[in-house]
Amino acid sequence: MAIWNALIRTHHITSRKKVAKLKQAASAQAVFVLLRSGGSPGIMYVEGSKDGVEDWVGVVQRLRYKDYQLASKPAATSLEHSIPSEARDVGFFETESVKDFGHQMQQRGVFAWWRKAMGYASDDQRL
Repeated sequence: MAIWNALIRTHHITSRKKVAKLKQAASAQAVFVLLRSGGSPGIMYVEGSKDGVEDWVGVVQRLRYKDYQLASKPAATSLEHSIPSEARDVGFFETESVKDFGHQMQQRGVFAWWRKAMGYASDDQRL
């Protein structure tokens, strides 16, 4: 099965009511979701099956977050390094720091992709 992912940026993620809906959708779609909540910027990463990722992104769009940006549309991903299948967990996780978010992207094998999607790196820049 191909792994799909997407990245969403927003102004911030503070509404616990919206976060609860995102968590519920992650469970319903059986996807991995990582949220950077609390302050600005709000970052959402989703990974899973094609349908799961696309459906979860649809839920986020319907919640009408301020400054919603689909930084990287749902697409099949290529990993920077192999990840054991047991590490490809599903579920809903939150962090309050961009640094920790980046660390978790590194562990999932999508750090360079994440940096580019966030605008931190370009194609010709070495990481």
